[in-house]
Amino acid sequence: MTFDNSKTIISLRIKLFGATVIILAYIVLTYIAQILKYPLLGMSDTAWTLILLGLYFAYALLPMVLNYQYISFSDEGENIVFRYFTSGIIGGRKNSIEINKNGFSGYKTENRFFGLIQSITLYQRFQEGVAKYPPVYLSALSKEEKSKLFRSLNQYSARE
Repeated sequence: MTFDNSKTIISLRIKLFGATVIILAYIVLTYIAQILKYPLLGMSDTAWTLILLGLYFAYALLPMVLNYQYISFSDEGENIVFRYFTSGIIGGRKNSIEINKNGFSGYKTENRFFGLIQSITLYQRFQEGVAKYPPVYLSALSKEEKSKLFRSLNQYSARE
C-alpha cells in the first residue's frame, strides 16, 4: 500500500496564499488607495489591521505549531518506507526512514496538545538491539490515512 498527504499540504498552501492575497488587498485598499472608510463597525483602521494581521499570523503559524508534515508511506516491496518533511512557512529538511519488514520491531504513538499533535515512533531490530527512529508527526493525515497506516504497520509487528 502506498499513500501520501500531498492533497492536504497543497490545499494548506493554497489557502495560505489566498489569505496572503486578502491581507495584502486589505492593506492596499485601506492605507494606499484609502477606499475603505473608517470607522467601520465602530472600529478604527488600526484596530481592524491588528485583528486581521493577528488572524493571518495565527493561521500561517498553525501548521508549524501542530507539526504538519508531508508524509509519503509505502510498504510495497521488502521495506517499510516513510518519507517526510515539515510543511509551513519555513519548510524543513527532507527525511526518509526505510525499515526492512523482517527487522520491523513495532511502533509507539504519542498524542499531545489535546490530541491535535500526534506522532509515531518506529523501532527496528538489529543484532545489537533495537533502534528508535525520530518521531514522524501525523497531524496532517486524515483519519482514513491514519487508519490505513496503522493497519499496515500492525501486519508486520505487534505494537510495543
